[in-house]
Amino acid sequence: MKWGSLSEFLAMGGYGFYVWLSFGMTALCMVWEVVMVRRRQAMALRIESPEEGVNQ
Repeated sequence: MKWGSLSEFLAMGGYGFYVWLSFGMTALCMVWEVVMVRRRQAMALRIESPEEGVNQ
């Protein structure tokens, strides 16, 4: 496909809304996954490590 301008590229032959919404949702899901993995990792490390001062 050839596009003559940026607006034609963004319109994607009439499918621009679907295409860009799909890209946006995919990016959002990928960012969400990274955030949740980091939160779960931090929680697991907190549970795994002994609390300071408990047995002292």
